Amino acid sequence: MAKHTAVGWGHHHYHHLQNRWLLALLLMLSVSTVIAFFMRSAFDSCDRTVSAAVDGIGSSRHVIQVAEKRTTPIAAVKPSPLSFMKSKVVLLVSHELSLSGGPLLLMELAFLLRSVGAEVYWMTIMKPSGTDEVTYSLEHKMLDRGVQVVSAKGKEALDTALRADLVILNTAVAGKWLDVVLKGDVHRVLPKVLWWIHEMRGHYFKLDYVKHLPFVAGAMIDSHVTTEYWKNRTQERLKIKMPDTYVVHLGNSKELMQVAEDTVAKRVLREHVRESLGVLNEDLLFALINSMIFSFHLG
Repeated sequence: MAKHTAVGWGHHHYHHLQNRWLLALLLMLSVSTVIAFFMRSAFDSCDRTVSAAVDGIGSSRHVIQVAEKRTTPIAAVKPSPLSFMKSKVVLLVSHELSLSGGPLLLMELAFLLRSVGAEVYWMTIMKPSGTDEVTYSLEHKMLDRGVQVVSAKGKEALDTALRADLVILNTAVAGKWLDVVLKGDVHRVLPKVLWWIHEMRGHYFKLDYVKHLPFVAGAMIDSHVTTEYWKNRTQERLKIKMPDTYVVHLGNSKELMQVAEDTVAKRVLREHVRESLGVLNEDLLFALINSMIFSFHLG
């Protein structure tokens, strides 16, 4: 394996990305929105439209906004941590577009980037052959928010990747897209790739997926446990080195932390979530995460 060399848009832009980008994601990703989005879609009856499920995130946001009024007001409104991305071109590449966790997290990030004036493009690698209601609804939701949806294949995909200031590759599976689409130009794009990895299962540790991992600008992983797992497995099994890697906990949103510190607000949010799912106080909930089942009481 060739020695890993420093990558970036030039040292200045690369360190600028490292120092500010991941901190911004840590502050801005709203897990409350994702939870409402995901759970509502999972438990809604079959005759409801996907659009209704997507629009359902508003009610949970309202609960959090009400809860925020109980917290100590901030004297001055601080600028968004993502404000440095204004006018930047960002390409988001997702392995699929569905109501699962990875695509929804990336969509939320797309909306945050648009809110600060970034020019955002979305590509979906694997799309259904025919018309799919979920894909259609989510694409139009993004178009309505100013996110440009483009093909993940051909010249348009290559031109967009070359023009982008930042490329966010979502999930390990998306790694195959680099060679298939970029071909000989892959080396021009790798220095501006931030690879967002969620997987923790052994069959993702294949060179077909992650052979370019050592040469991207950085990797972002959801937990310290998953990060250590990736570092150990890539080195032991594939003999490759992880790039600079950052842990971004999805639950660390400012809004949710404020709710968690307020007893009344926390109870209101808990009751709202349980009511929306039809869960009684004495019911026990189960969550399926990374193929491991955890049981817990909600609140």
